[in-house]
Amino acid sequence: MTDREWMDALAAELGTPAPTPEQHEAILNLAGVAAHASQRTAAPSTAWMAANSGRTVDEVLAIARRLAGDE
Repeated sequence: MTDREWMDALAAELGTPAPTPEQHEAILNLAGVAAHASQRTAAPSTAWMAANSGRTVDEVLAIARRLAGDE
């Protein structure tokens, strides 16, 4: 199963839209910033916090980059 197939299947089960390709790329970038700025295990929880923050992925990515000193 591809990543897109997985996301589409999970989204259907959850009753929520799957991320667009652009959103998916931003999510991967966010996870990468978290994994390189701290222990790699922070990446999944960072994505979870982003999803529950009420902010866009791009907003959270900018915050994460600032915290990581990547600005």
